[in-house]
Amino acid sequence: MTTPLTALDHEIEKNYKHNFIVNFFDGTAFWFGASFFAYRTILPVYIANLTDSEFVIALLSVILSTGWLLPQLFTANWVQRLPLKKYAPVNVGFWSERLPILLLVPSAWLATISTQWALVASMICIAWHIVGAGMIAVGWQDMIAKVFPLDRRGRFFGITNFGGTATGILGASIVAWLLGRHEFPYSYMWAFFLGSVFIFISWFFLAMTKEPRIEPETTRVSNQEYWKKLPAIVRQNANFRRYLIAQIFMGGGNLSIGFLAVYAIQRWDLPDSQAGIYTVAMLIGQALSNLVFGWLADKKGNKLVLEIAVLTTALSAGIAALAPSGGWFLLVFFLGGITNAGFMLAGIMIVFEFCAPEIRPTYIGINNTFNGIFSIVTPLLGGWLAATFGYQFMFATTFVVCLFGLSLLRFWVHEPRTSNLKATP
Repeated sequence: MTTPLTALDHEIEKNYKHNFIVNFFDGTAFWFGASFFAYRTILPVYIANLTDSEFVIALLSVILSTGWLLPQLFTANWVQRLPLKKYAPVNVGFWSERLPILLLVPSAWLATISTQWALVASMICIAWHIVGAGMIAVGWQDMIAKVFPLDRRGRFFGITNFGGTATGILGASIVAWLLGRHEFPYSYMWAFFLGSVFIFISWFFLAMTKEPRIEPETTRVSNQEYWKKLPAIVRQNANFRRYLIAQIFMGGGNLSIGFLAVYAIQRWDLPDSQAGIYTVAMLIGQALSNLVFGWLADKKGNKLVLEIAVLTTALSAGIAALAPSGGWFLLVFFLGGITNAGFMLAGIMIVFEFCAPEIRPTYIGINNTFNGIFSIVTPLLGGWLAATFGYQFMFATTFVVCLFGLSLLRFWVHEPRTSNLKATP
């Protein structure tokens, strides 16, 4: 027996093809643009040209790991009351997420005058972009969950991320050419400029999303009342609580993620252009796994995809610890691309399945802000481990922590799609 379609279901089905197309081009253009300032490779190496401080590199890793996550719970109550969720990523996101990428161009130019000024300006722009993206992330995620049915979300994310990473390979190749062709900082100025162009093209397609307007059913509550309800939500949903705990260790990759490219380039005295080649390897792994993960998530659930992602995190760290040459880091970043694909696809979608749609923004906010809190500690701990015991010890520690996180996810957390656990606030 099938459930009758509501008027909302009919509107979603009517606009499904349109929304798939415009959001596909949004995601593809965004990830193509992002390949010009890749978080794992380009930005760490760029900042390493401005300072030799391991603390600053660790701070950058903290910003990149937590800036997107931490703000989300603080905006969830606001998003939950929005009749149109796209207001957050479109109207607010233009200023909070997109603009600072363009401002990285003059920030890099400052290096011709003072590397200290360039470092400060660049770190401000990077933090502005990441935190600004986190401010609107709940709205974007809730919009996607709203306009795409459950059984087609994996397909959308898989195909879109495949398109983005496939074109990102071209972008990373261009970056490698730019970094080898032009002197510092002009090479990075070109990279940041080209990245910002496609980031704004992405915004244009995002703004074309047709989202059904739904007035919130619940009465408006103050932020103080809203925050008082959060502990009860976590207490009442045991499976969600287990998932939160498991993620502390699943995110062990944050111990070393910001150091991989820097370590390889410094350890074997490689040129900066190698960061672009590593980005290509990462994007190839990401592109190839996206299509498989999209199908797997729809058919078997997001939990299995996450298990694969955590396993590849552990393997990449283990190989980094034992690598006898910089060439082995092509495999490290290839596996890192698989990790990226799994977390970006299933890590986002699995949260949608722990709760009812009307409180989805709250669950998104709890999950991501919780992760953000622990993501502050792990890169700093990684930096301390690297400075005290060496990079190889840090990579080995990452390997062990991720394997423990995988065991918790595999044997302790139930697949939310089939366990039928629904939380109520």
